[in-house]
Amino acid sequence: MITYPGCIHPIRIPFTVPSPSGPVPRFVFSFLIATKESLVLIDAGVHGSEQRIFGEVRDLGRKPEEIGFLVLTHSHPDHIGGAMAIQEATGCSIAAHPAERKWIEDTQCQERERPVPGFRDLVGGPVRVSRLIGDGDSITLGAGRALQVIHTPGHSSGSISLLMRPEMILFSGDAIPVPGDLPIYDDPDASIESLERLMNIEHITYLFSSWAEPKGGEEVYFTMDDGHAWVKEVSRAVSLITVAHPGIGLDHLTRLVVKEIGLPAEAANPMVIRTIKAHTRKS
Repeated sequence: MITYPGCIHPIRIPFTVPSPSGPVPRFVFSFLIATKESLVLIDAGVHGSEQRIFGEVRDLGRKPEEIGFLVLTHSHPDHIGGAMAIQEATGCSIAAHPAERKWIEDTQCQERERPVPGFRDLVGGPVRVSRLIGDGDSITLGAGRALQVIHTPGHSSGSISLLMRPEMILFSGDAIPVPGDLPIYDDPDASIESLERLMNIEHITYLFSSWAEPKGGEEVYFTMDDGHAWVKEVSRAVSLITVAHPGIGLDHLTRLVVKEIGLPAEAANPMVIRTIKAHTRKS
C-alpha cells in the first residue's frame, strides 16, 4: 500500500467481458484529480461507471457537476464507456488525441473496425471531443499543477500518457502492458518506443496505470521494465512459432503463442488475435 498525494483518487472499476467459457472478470482504473479550483477526471471506465465515479466525488464532499474536464487516454470501450453519461450529467469538456477522435465520436465505427466481446454492454454511446490534445500540450489543474501530455502510441495510435507536474506523477493509460495478462496493442514497435520514452523520464514519483494498482518509488521503473520485457516475450514467441510452422494461420498462431507465453486458452480472443497480427506485420 503506497501513500500518494491526497488530490489523486484512483477509482477501480470492475467489469466482465463474455467468452465461450463464461464471463471473464476484468477491471480498469479511472482517476479523479481534485483541487480546490477543479475536478478533472482521467478516463471514464465502462458503461455504468459514472455511479462509482460520482460516489467518489460525493465522498469528497463535492458535487459531480464540478467535474469540468474529462481526459480520455484513448478510445477503447473500458475508457470511454461511461463518458456519455458523465458528460450528460456534468456538462464537462472532453479532451483526447486527434487519432482517437473518430472512434470516440463514432462508436459504431469502432465496433465495426475493432470488435470487442460485449462491446455494446461496455459503451454507453458516442461523445463529442471538444479539445484535441497532443504531445507537449498542458492541461491546467489549478494550485500550480498541470498535466503534460505525452503521446505514447502502441496500444493505439493516439494513446496518451499524462505527467502531473510539479509532483512528477505519471498516468500511463494502457501504455504499459502487464506481464501475464492479455497483450493488447496495435503496434509492438511503437509500444516499445513509448515504453522506452517513459522509462527515460527521470524522477517519476508515482505511476497510475489503468491496468494495475498504483506504484511508487523504484516499483515505477520495475513496472515499466516488466512491461517492456512482456512485449519482447510475445515477439519472441511469435517468431519462434512462425519459423517452426511456415504458413500457419493467424487463429492457430494465436492459440500457440498464448500457450507459449503461459496464458490460458481462452486468452486467444479477438483483441489478442489483433496483437499477434501486428507482430506478424513486424516480422
